[in-house]
Amino acid sequence: MSENSGALKPGKYFMNGDQACIEGAILAGCRFFAGYPITPSSEIFGSACTRFPQVGGNAIEMEDEISSVAALIGASFAGAKVMTATSGPGFSLMMENIGLAYMMEAPSVLVDVQRAGPSTGIPTLVGQGDMMQAKWGSHGGIEAIAYSPSSVQEFFDLTIQAFNTAEKFRTPVFVMADQVVGMMWEKFTVPPAEELAIIDRKTMDPANARNPGSGDNGEDFRPMPIAGMGCRVNVDSLTHDDRGYPTTEHPESEKLITHLMHKIQGHASEIWKWDEVLLDDAEVVVISYGSAARSSLAAVKSARANGIRAGLLRLVTAWPFPDQVIEKLSGRVNHMVVAEINLGQMLHPVAEAARCPVTPVTWAPGTLIEPDSITKVVEECVA
Repeated sequence: MSENSGALKPGKYFMNGDQACIEGAILAGCRFFAGYPITPSSEIFGSACTRFPQVGGNAIEMEDEISSVAALIGASFAGAKVMTATSGPGFSLMMENIGLAYMMEAPSVLVDVQRAGPSTGIPTLVGQGDMMQAKWGSHGGIEAIAYSPSSVQEFFDLTIQAFNTAEKFRTPVFVMADQVVGMMWEKFTVPPAEELAIIDRKTMDPANARNPGSGDNGEDFRPMPIAGMGCRVNVDSLTHDDRGYPTTEHPESEKLITHLMHKIQGHASEIWKWDEVLLDDAEVVVISYGSAARSSLAAVKSARANGIRAGLLRLVTAWPFPDQVIEKLSGRVNHMVVAEINLGQMLHPVAEAARCPVTPVTWAPGTLIEPDSITKVVEECVA
């Protein structure tokens, strides 16, 4: 069977976001899924169980979310591209082993289809309350990479991007979708094969094997040792030296942690993605992401119809946060409005980076933000 035998052919399709996510994963070369069903991500799990065997892959139901990430790490070091999917409560459970994946530098993709919370919350309705958890959920010094799709097309596209980023940076990568984007049905396009840039695993030469990703010799992206290839490399959860063996010595531990942070922070501008709508002459900018950006776009158009020069900056990359983008934009607008389906999360990094007043539009999870609520705040900003 060829590597992409059974994958979607180029063309237009009509699916919900969860299904499109799995199709993107297959085209990215993912052949291993380990997870535990949880609304509203269960259709990702169900689609993986159907589609992965059709393309020569495996989808496994684990006993819980903790073991799901452990399985991803093991399969990643066996050479597979790997993924899981969950929602808020499951995301919380995954965090311990996500920290392990950071330390072991195991490429993996974790999709969080956010719902209303906290705790069990409202399993079937929308929320965006996990954004800070993606950044700060694991203990220790880590730098997260997280994308936030706002359409079915983008859920498909960003899943592929997440796998490419995970392979390049040798790190877990999050796709922070939400219930609306996951369960809505829209058309999306699969591009021709020659337009799909897929990054494959960079593996270590067993004859020259050292510790995975210690960052010596100024290298940010080291090849990965694959189990069974003959690489004499120790892979450990403890702070380790160039051989992969645990160490508490300050120079070695500092070197490792600095490497884990710098390989992402030092390339943040390469990771950042955002979308600009009507920003050329904007005096007020609405900043939003995910399904909330759909309401924000309607609000901006309504404000424009009322003579207010409003624009939209849609965050596609949530982490690492594009602070330089916000700072530069804030220097030429009068006001920024942050609209999100929570009581204020991405508001904080925006306010830290901006050089103009920032006003939140907070919205209790469970429903999409009403565009009129955003338009009203925009109007108040110019009153």
